[in-house]
Amino acid sequence: MNSAEMISIDFAKAGGMVAGIVQDAKSNEVLMLGFLNEESYRRTIETGFVTFWSRTRSKLWMKGETSGNRLRIISASTDCDNDALLFRVEVEGDGLVCHEGTVSCFTKPIQTGSK
Repeated sequence: MNSAEMISIDFAKAGGMVAGIVQDAKSNEVLMLGFLNEESYRRTIETGFVTFWSRTRSKLWMKGETSGNRLRIISASTDCDNDALLFRVEVEGDGLVCHEGTVSCFTKPIQTGSK
């Protein structure tokens, strides 16, 4: 898909960013959440690897560019409002996506009122 064929994503709704959910294409495990601006979205679509906008460093950030755990896109979709993205990926490298050395960033349980 080239830039002219890209679906129109609503970056304006949340101040120029959209959430990008990353899910393992084989296990369906949610691996991480990052944010994309128009430039990182364009780069993601062009390269086939998830590229985020680092809010803390104010620059493009291809997940895995230093660790080797790049996120190769198997499929990409948007939600019904076109303001969030879902990337189903195959993780390259050792598969440890989180900077804390785990497969998923979602490892800290929160107790709720339900049993």
